[in-house]
Amino acid sequence: MLFFSLSLPAGAGGWSPLTSDRYQWLEVSLGERTKITAVATQGRYGSSDWLTSYLLMFSDTGHNWKQYRQEDSIGSFPGNSNADSVVQYKLQQPAFARFLRLIPLAWNPSGRIGLRLETYGCPYSSDVVSLDDGSSSLVYRLSPGPRRSSRDVVSLKFKTLRNSGTLLHAEGEEGLSLSLELERGKLQLLLKQGSSSEPRRVASLGSLLDDQHWHYIAVERHSSHLNLTVDKHTERVQIPAEFSHWDMDLGSQKPAISRRNFHGCLENLLYNDLNLIELAKDKDHQVTVGNVTFSCAEPVSIAVTFPGPQSFLQLPGPTASSSAGVSVGFQFRTWNKAGLLLTFALPQEGGVVWLYLSEARLRLQIHKAGRTLLELTAGSALNDGQWHSVELNSRRGRLTVAVDKDEGGVAHASSSITAGGQLFFGGKKDSQECLNPFSIFQGCMRLLSVENQPVDLIMVQQRLLGNYSHLLIDMCGIIDRCSPSRCEHGGRCSQSWTVFHCNCSDSGYSGATCRSSVYEQSCEAYKHNGNTSGHFYIDVDGSGPIKPQLVYCNMTEENTWMVIQHNNTELTRLQPSPGGNQHLVHFDYSTEEEQLSAAISQSEHCEQELSYQCSKSRLLNTPEGSPFSWWLGGPGPGRVRTYWGGAQPGSQQCACGLQGDCVDPQHYCNCDADRMEWTEDSGLLTHKESLPVRSLVLGDIQRPGSEAAYRVGPLRCHGDKNFWNAAFFDKETSYLHFPTFHGELSADISFLFKTTASSGVFLENLGIKDFIRIELSSSTQVVFSFDVGNGPLEVRVESSVPLNDNRWHRVRAERNIKEASLRLDGLPAATQEAPTDGHFHLQLNSQLFIGGTASRQKGFRGCIRSLQLNGVTLDLEERARITPGVRPGCPGHCSSYGSFCQNGGRCVERANGFHCDCGLSAYTGVFCHTEVSASFKSGTSISYTFKEPYELSRNSSALPSSIYSDMTLRGENVSLSFRTNQSPAVLFYVSSYYREYLALLINKHGEDAFILEESRVRSLANGQLHTVSIRRLTDSVSVQVKLPHYFKMIPSSSVVLCCVGQSLALMLPSSESDEMDPDLARLVSLGFAGCLSVVQFNSISPLKAALLHPDTSPVIITGPLVQSNCGSSRDFNALLTVFSSCSVRGGIFSVPFGREWVRLKLYHNTVLTFHHLLRLKTVL
Repeated sequence: MLFFSLSLPAGAGGWSPLTSDRYQWLEVSLGERTKITAVATQGRYGSSDWLTSYLLMFSDTGHNWKQYRQEDSIGSFPGNSNADSVVQYKLQQPAFARFLRLIPLAWNPSGRIGLRLETYGCPYSSDVVSLDDGSSSLVYRLSPGPRRSSRDVVSLKFKTLRNSGTLLHAEGEEGLSLSLELERGKLQLLLKQGSSSEPRRVASLGSLLDDQHWHYIAVERHSSHLNLTVDKHTERVQIPAEFSHWDMDLGSQKPAISRRNFHGCLENLLYNDLNLIELAKDKDHQVTVGNVTFSCAEPVSIAVTFPGPQSFLQLPGPTASSSAGVSVGFQFRTWNKAGLLLTFALPQEGGVVWLYLSEARLRLQIHKAGRTLLELTAGSALNDGQWHSVELNSRRGRLTVAVDKDEGGVAHASSSITAGGQLFFGGKKDSQECLNPFSIFQGCMRLLSVENQPVDLIMVQQRLLGNYSHLLIDMCGIIDRCSPSRCEHGGRCSQSWTVFHCNCSDSGYSGATCRSSVYEQSCEAYKHNGNTSGHFYIDVDGSGPIKPQLVYCNMTEENTWMVIQHNNTELTRLQPSPGGNQHLVHFDYSTEEEQLSAAISQSEHCEQELSYQCSKSRLLNTPEGSPFSWWLGGPGPGRVRTYWGGAQPGSQQCACGLQGDCVDPQHYCNCDADRMEWTEDSGLLTHKESLPVRSLVLGDIQRPGSEAAYRVGPLRCHGDKNFWNAAFFDKETSYLHFPTFHGELSADISFLFKTTASSGVFLENLGIKDFIRIELSSSTQVVFSFDVGNGPLEVRVESSVPLNDNRWHRVRAERNIKEASLRLDGLPAATQEAPTDGHFHLQLNSQLFIGGTASRQKGFRGCIRSLQLNGVTLDLEERARITPGVRPGCPGHCSSYGSFCQNGGRCVERANGFHCDCGLSAYTGVFCHTEVSASFKSGTSISYTFKEPYELSRNSSALPSSIYSDMTLRGENVSLSFRTNQSPAVLFYVSSYYREYLALLINKHGEDAFILEESRVRSLANGQLHTVSIRRLTDSVSVQVKLPHYFKMIPSSSVVLCCVGQSLALMLPSSESDEMDPDLARLVSLGFAGCLSVVQFNSISPLKAALLHPDTSPVIITGPLVQSNCGSSRDFNALLTVFSSCSVRGGIFSVPFGREWVRLKLYHNTVLTFHHLLRLKTVL
């Protein structure tokens, strides 16, 4: 229905004010309150006059205007592009008002303000009641008798100028009561249990509800929860089930709940569609009213808004008759901590007075000649958005500044001031004489008074009083940008007049709105970041609602295990309990239910050990009979499960029944044999739908002599279906399509890619005008672009290295109401800020294209993996199986992750990920990074015997090559780390059948013929960790000693040994060693006490074989050998090369040949001796 039209016939113009500036407006009276649904604008007929942008204001009284905002933020409406076309806008939420005001913001620069306007809507009827004092109330009592309704709904609209008061009070059974109260302009839901208890706040919604505008409230009660709605925002609240019915009390005083009554108006008060105000008018017996009127008499309160840096209000100061002092009063509200409120000159003293906010406190300063003569401070936390009153008085030598009267504080001084000719509020007109040294004020003011006389702001607006610039008069334009909070995942919201800020500390999330998780989605993801075993927070759905959870990631095996503990993983013994028939055990897990279910769902495999040890205590009986015991498992409280660990679901068997090896063939569990001897039924539960184990019910423990013990292990899962979900696009024209992406106000996208192509579109979704796209624009640049109706916006990240290197790269894009951001690998994020006063919904309607575009141009060639949109992983593999040109999965992970394999570890490809093969390394662990170390005592030794050639040819062993090596050696690579206080000592010894040997010793000084003077190193037998490396290739030998940081070494020159004579070869097979060199035999007899670590001889790791593979390796261990930790070799930062290559630059050397040795003196009391020998028995 058309309600108003300003569209005159051809030849007439429309509305065009005499002056075209931003202080003009067109006001329309609709005669009565109307539901307004749309507006349409057109330029002035036959002219160059039209608006390009405007604001809409609404009011019930012609005062206290409220700006209409699209999407809660967009304030302005786009106008016309010519004088003839009509531009219509349907309001997202209808406006209910009697008056409409249109304020031009911009117009055709070649013309003037010109407008033809139409508004659309329909009549709006309402019933209104006013509650104005302490005795006003409206009470509705339900009819007596039983009620079976499981749902009640109360809805109403209210308006008020007071920020506190009880709106609704409802009473239930057993002393339960519920109240809706205004507190500091917010709506609080309070719950009280019992007459003696204190009310408990269970919800808080809304803000700035004391603005004298209508606000909608709905309370919908179900059996166990309430849905509380304030305006457009709803919150679900759990309540006691006993709250089965209520009586309502509106506006009356309830001392136990609230200290204040509600003052204001209510409209359309409905209880289950029953109009209570209409019943009150009809004097229905169920409704009791006290001192109410069925109309809404609204007080007129004119406010003024200071929106920006050019805003100020200039008023005439006190008259000459009041020159003995000054008295100024006003109220203000703001979110800013700082800003100038009032300033005026002191004509007699030649100074100036500044009244301003600083750190949310009110300060008054008197300046003269650049000096501060006086400073007063009052109030605190004045940037809370509430109205605060300020009174400045100077009389009879006494200066007083009061904030909120007695509540906010009063400051006094023995001084007197007199205002000059003009008072400036909120700022000051630009002048070279006096610049504003303080921040601008952004906020609202009202109830201004000078010399106790109220200021008529309507006269100011009409230019009949004072002066002003860039003000919005007769409205308060404050917005609470933190209600509802746009900060996600518990981020704390704070704000200024123009922007809000999210504090994401301790939330586990980051970004402008705390949307992006700082944690990985699984243990698998942590492993592929290079992490090792430990406790980690995982976030299974990224930006989704599920909170991060702390788990243990075990990365010591080929599979990466996620371990989730519960409250009892130990073996627990049960004694006979004749008084009870069953024993019930409940298991509480370290994560919440939603987290647990999601972690299990995304894992490839989960398992949990279930064990029962018994002595005359039966377990399941037979599949045909009722079980004595069972367990509950699966989501929520779990379902009854009657099978045991190692068996199949529904079988009512144990593992031995499945394998056919139970102690009694008549039963399917060992414990069901009912024998006195202790036996056990145990195994793994691997059916994911049945996990985790929630409860355990044990039934056969009450008989005399019955004993049992149970154990439920932690939940263990490995694999991440989401992390490895991938698709390979082999053509530029291939793509996958999915349903339309929904990211209206906020969206996040993350994925990994690898390619050899230099460009291509990863993702695209289109709307009529809007779109969102992420693409590889060049071999070094990724671009995130979108359009939400206000023009395309692009965010770019440039890489210093090529991105088409066939390695995995990670992309994370996010768009929210504050900014758009793009991250690439570990590079700094690129961001683009959103407009401060506006954001638009992203409106898409086409399918979502992955790896290509709707036009089949600029497609992506390569792999995309782990694609998540708003925390939800898209199943690329499932869609790829049915899509031509796209293949599920993507091999080739070692190119990206192979560098994680350290210390000679070899990267092995897997379908989902990679594995580090440590067979050729002296290290172990998931990345071959864990040192293998052992503590030796004087009687400890390890002998390693090489296999004969014909034995190896007969026996094709699958053991690691660190145990079996090549047969012929033209050189050796020996390395080890040691820690000892013993000298002399043999560290390493290898001998051959040909009486050739190699030995590494720590030898005391005394018999050394050759000393190197080029080095200055302390004793090596000092209990500190040292690393030695020996390299020989034919006749060239080098020795390196790595020294820890606490050694100071000053090598004066490189030290070189020349080798002469024939090349040496290590030949196989070997036999038992011949007699040992007498000198070595004497040292060997002393033994070695200390620690050896990461011992390696070519590809053989004898210490690793002895510790980790003693039963399958050709090793003989003598004496106690204890796995230990010698200390990290990464602490070394000095390297001494003892000799290398073949030219002598200093020192005297002998050649390591046969039984001869080279002695290397490193200091006066300890010598590191290198015996070059060839013998095929390794002794540590």
